[in-house]
Amino acid sequence: MSGRHTGEQHSHTVEGTDPQLYVGVHEPASDAGLRPVLLLHGFSSSSKLNWEDTGWITALLEAGRRVITVDLPGHGRSGAPEDMDSYAPSRIRADLLQIAFDSGVRPLRDGDPSSGLDLIGYSLGSRLAWEFGATQHELVHRLVLGGPNVADPLADFDLVAAQRYLADGTPISDASTAGLLKMAQMLPSNNIFSLLSLVEAIKGEPFDPAEAVPHMPMLLVAGEKDERAVSMPELAALGAKTGAMVEQLVLPGRNHTNAITSRAFKQGAVSFLGV
Repeated sequence: MSGRHTGEQHSHTVEGTDPQLYVGVHEPASDAGLRPVLLLHGFSSSSKLNWEDTGWITALLEAGRRVITVDLPGHGRSGAPEDMDSYAPSRIRADLLQIAFDSGVRPLRDGDPSSGLDLIGYSLGSRLAWEFGATQHELVHRLVLGGPNVADPLADFDLVAAQRYLADGTPISDASTAGLLKMAQMLPSNNIFSLLSLVEAIKGEPFDPAEAVPHMPMLLVAGEKDERAVSMPELAALGAKTGAMVEQLVLPGRNHTNAITSRAFKQGAVSFLGV
């Protein structure tokens, strides 16, 4: 991978607790002079799986962009806090804001292409990016949302069934819950009980994209075979209603799992953000 990479575990404190989030800062060999790009991965994934192994970080570094990655609580190289508050989407957004400032991001300024931040999110990361853009309009320049949905699939996750299965192997009748849990258990780096805390926190703060809508330009991307692509036009319409410029990209033959590896996705995002 080109560019310099430094991994660090930020230990700032919010409301008396330490989120233990692992942050990576990746410097390009040749800086294009544009604002940094913050990458937000999906549920039961990590920055390494979503962004490093798939070539995203390399593509952005080659485009001269500085890249900031963060592993969500209980994921990848981040810690697994015991307090439920650390997993609330609103708390995660507050931590992301602190991470941005810790990484040298400055508010947007007219005529200064290095000011502000571009944001790319995938799946759960796209939900967090949508809300972050809607609440931090003075900081976020452009958004790229991959595998987005008008509703958060984790909101319907059957926590009780998952806990019974983990306790004594009782089968899970809900296919979505069973699939998500199986996916979460496949990665040794995941803390399964931490991920269930995240699900519980998400249920406490359900996603309502109409409640706060980003005003900055957005690129929405989904695989053609991703069931979430069906609701993508609804998100696009919400953005357009506020006057935001919204583009949509559908990736032929791709589904929710493999859209992230698409070269067309990377090229579309790098082009969209390179202004």
